[in-house]
Amino acid sequence: MTSLLGKWSLVTGASRGVGSHLSEGLAKLGSNVILHSRELSHTQALATRIGRHGVNVVTVSGELSDQAQVDAMLDAALKQAGRIDILYNNAAIMTPWKENPWDIPAEDFRASFEVNVISLARICYRLVPPMLARKWGRVINLTSGIMNEPNLTAYAISKAAVDKFVRDFVPRLAGTGVNMNLLDPGWLRTDLGGPRAPNDPSTVLPGALVPALLDNGESGRFFRAQDYAGLSLEQALEKARLK
Repeated sequence: MTSLLGKWSLVTGASRGVGSHLSEGLAKLGSNVILHSRELSHTQALATRIGRHGVNVVTVSGELSDQAQVDAMLDAALKQAGRIDILYNNAAIMTPWKENPWDIPAEDFRASFEVNVISLARICYRLVPPMLARKWGRVINLTSGIMNEPNLTAYAISKAAVDKFVRDFVPRLAGTGVNMNLLDPGWLRTDLGGPRAPNDPSTVLPGALVPALLDNGESGRFFRAQDYAGLSLEQALEKARLK
């Protein structure tokens, strides 16, 4: 298992749900954490809580639909942390369900791709080259197992684009020490998943930590956090190694 002691992790959309659980899980493993949210106030309580694990915590803000704010957020993160070793591109939006899928407006597609794809790619383009120079890095891009839901097609195809983005980088990253993988957290009772989802957000752990901890040089893999629900971290890592 890769040690995260002293590493710096950036979690986008850290203020609640998957992001907050991820951030605390990383802190418990000794990683310093950069918490991103739309407003700094949204992560103040979380920063205080995870700081009790003895790690350094930085808070940054930025609206991911605005590329100037994305750049400013990354500037602030790097200025305060110095480097970023682990990236969880967790933040995403889901445009409203449309009863008639033929009525989905073009703006829903534009908004979905701006946040879920373009900003994700822009963050990777900024942070991965320094990881390559250091010969170590972990990029985990959150995706979705959503399918057969044309009423949410703007969200669904934006996540399909994320999958393609990651898989196209597999040959480029081979042997570099930098891994880029996909993580499906599952259908969770979050603001995005809604109250009728079957899984509590806490069930993303320990599975969501697995792609940051494996040291097999593998990129392009699709991890399902719910495959590891109820396991210890050690059991989850062993299960992942056997797949």
